[in-house]
Amino acid sequence: ANMGKLQSKFRKRSELYRSPQGEKAENTFDSQVLQYEPAHYGSINTVTNLSPDLCVSGGSDQVVVVYDWKQGQMCQSFQGHNREVTKVLCYPGSTWIFSASRDKTVLMWDLNQGDEPIQEFCGHELVVNGIAISPDGRKLCTGSRDNWMCLWDIESAKCEHRHNISRNLVTHVCWVPASFSVVQTSEDKTIRVWDSRSWQVTNTFPAKQYIQTHCDVSPNGNYLVSSSNGFGGQGCEATLWDLRQPGCKVVEYRGHLQTTACCTFLPVFSGGSAQIATSSHDCSVKIWDQNTAVCLGTLSVDGAGPLVSLTPTDTNSLLCASFNAGLQHIQLDQGSLQAQGSGASSGGAGSLNMRVVARF
Repeated sequence: ANMGKLQSKFRKRSELYRSPQGEKAENTFDSQVLQYEPAHYGSINTVTNLSPDLCVSGGSDQVVVVYDWKQGQMCQSFQGHNREVTKVLCYPGSTWIFSASRDKTVLMWDLNQGDEPIQEFCGHELVVNGIAISPDGRKLCTGSRDNWMCLWDIESAKCEHRHNISRNLVTHVCWVPASFSVVQTSEDKTIRVWDSRSWQVTNTFPAKQYIQTHCDVSPNGNYLVSSSNGFGGQGCEATLWDLRQPGCKVVEYRGHLQTTACCTFLPVFSGGSAQIATSSHDCSVKIWDQNTAVCLGTLSVDGAGPLVSLTPTDTNSLLCASFNAGLQHIQLDQGSLQAQGSGASSGGAGSLNMRVVARF
């Protein structure tokens, strides 16, 4: 019965932002935006890719959803958590999905094996905020607000290593591609690099001024980007670090006005330079030139509330999770950038055109 009450609360809230099915949302949103069946009721905390046209998301409705964002329809929903879902993760090239939750557990699902979890990882004492899978698909790393970093064997769901560091309230975890290294951000403003063989911290980056909310590692394993909490333009930046010289700060991406909740490397488009995308509680997504830290483009998603999670789908589009307006499919017009050359000034809004094409 409580669940019903909760659901109706979410529905009421989300109806403020969503137009009724099938109606043009002229008054609320740009009418060119396609409105698909909503993936969730309530806020969405996390989104990631499963395949070129499928994404996986989770949020306050405690459900893990697989959605075909090209067709605009839900494929599968997994219900097993009893608190909100904080992170979802897929193992590349497989149908494996992992979901972390405020219920202190991580559940493993397989898109091809029904709607029950195929594995459960229990042992944390507080919300799990970080999950990462080893490149060989055998180990799962989890990090929690309980200060524990754990390494699990995926096949047996046994915890093989655990390590507690005082005040290490984990906010996000990434496995460095083709390596034994795991990187994590924390509420203690520190970034730590772990060796998955000894389960010891091998490097600690200099503490930033604010909580580090999220991190991502470049596909070649050379760089790490982390995003920062903040308010009123203080903090709120993303920082590029060189993993080959641990603790070496390369550049900072400054321009968000509130907490930068997510940061990600974008796939490089042909002839283009490397780019970083960030999303913030200030309702905006920004694209940056990775090396020069010039802001190439900004998209404000009015009324969407905090934009908390981003995942690139290809070189020209992003999916973005919001608190108030579901998932957004954002199209990037890289052609607009090439036409303008590299004339984007760091002060302006940049020359990269971005727009929301669908919402679900």
